[in-house]
Amino acid sequence: MGRTHPHVIAHRGYAADNAENTVAAMRAAASDDRTDAIEIDARATSDDRVIVFHDDDLSRLTDAPPAVSDTPVWELSYDEISGYTIGDSDEPIPLLTEILAAIPDSVGVNLELKHPGCGGLQFGEVDDDDARSAAGDRWRPFVTRALAVATDTDHDLLVSSFYEGALAATRAVDPAVPVAPLVADDVESGIDLADRYDAAAIHPPLDALLDESGTTTAAGDQLLDRAHTADRRINAWTVTTQQEAHALAQAGVDGLIAESPHVVSGDS
Repeated sequence: MGRTHPHVIAHRGYAADNAENTVAAMRAAASDDRTDAIEIDARATSDDRVIVFHDDDLSRLTDAPPAVSDTPVWELSYDEISGYTIGDSDEPIPLLTEILAAIPDSVGVNLELKHPGCGGLQFGEVDDDDARSAAGDRWRPFVTRALAVATDTDHDLLVSSFYEGALAATRAVDPAVPVAPLVADDVESGIDLADRYDAAAIHPPLDALLDESGTTTAAGDQLLDRAHTADRRINAWTVTTQQEAHALAQAGVDGLIAESPHVVSGDS
C-alpha cells in the first residue's frame, strides 16, 4: 500500500462517460492512463451464459419491449437479449469473454457477481455455518462458470459481491482468487466477511467513510484502521467528483471506484 494516491477503478467502464459495461466502454477506460482497473458486473442467463450487465432486468438500459424488459435477466436466454443495445449506443449486451478480451492484461479487473438466477439468496452476511454452506452451494454453478472465463486470462482479478454466498462459492471454487465484500449500510458486517474469507479488500460506499462536509467519520477511520492493520485495501464507491476523490485520498483509501477518470484530473 505504498502508493501516494489511490488506484482508480473504472466503475462499469466509467459509466458517466460511456455506455456502461460494454466492449466500447472497456476499450475507452483501458486507454485512459489514469485507469488502474475496471469494475464490471457478471450475471447469468437462463441458458447458462455469463454476461456483463448491471441490472436485474433490461428496462433501464435498453429499448426492449415490456415483455422482455420487465423479465429478470436470468429468466431470458442470451439469444433473447443479445440483439438489444445499451442506452443510445449501438453496443449490445456483451458476454464476459468479450469484455475480458477488450481489456488489456495490464489493467486489473474487479468482477462483481450479481444475482445468479436462483432462489433463497440472502443479501449481506448469512446467519450460521449451515446457512453459509447452503448459500455457497446455491451460488456455485454460476461462480464456477464465471471463474472459468475470468481465470482463463492474465488479468489481475478481484471478485466482489454484496452476497456472502458469492464469496463463499468463490473461495470453494478457486481459493487463490482474491475476494472483496461489498458493503451497503452495515460496515461491521463487511469487516466480519473480510475476516471470514481472508478478503484482499473491502468495498464500502463513500458515505460510510465521509460526512457531508467531506471529513472522515469516526466509523470511517475505524474501518480504514482495521482494514489496513489486516493488510486489506479499502476501495470506496461510487466516486463522482474531484472533491470526493480528494477527500477519500486524504482519508487514506486505496482505491476509488469512479464514474469518470476526471475525478482525479487535478491529482498528481
